[in-house]
Amino acid sequence: MIENQKFRPSQVIGPLGEPLTIDSLPPPGTTRWVVRRKAEVVAAVNGGLLSINEVCERYGLTLEEFASWQRAVDRSGMPGLRVTRIQHYRDLYERQQKY
Repeated sequence: MIENQKFRPSQVIGPLGEPLTIDSLPPPGTTRWVVRRKAEVVAAVNGGLLSINEVCERYGLTLEEFASWQRAVDRSGMPGLRVTRIQHYRDLYERQQKY
């Protein structure tokens, strides 16, 4: 997203194809992060609904944590966000980079 963008959309398309608005995002202070919630937050930033700084402040995330979610979605889609499979998808990505 362009940080200096003056127009902010009222909704974006979520990871499952549904419209996402500020009100439909996970509530501020969310601490239990399932794959769908992470993907919704990444989609909101990618679509320009929220900035990265707003997301980090709203949910108490570090920039590195959010960036890891974005990388996981870019590399493996929603399955890459599963905590129990992080190492599997990381290894798969590294193997693909070699060839």
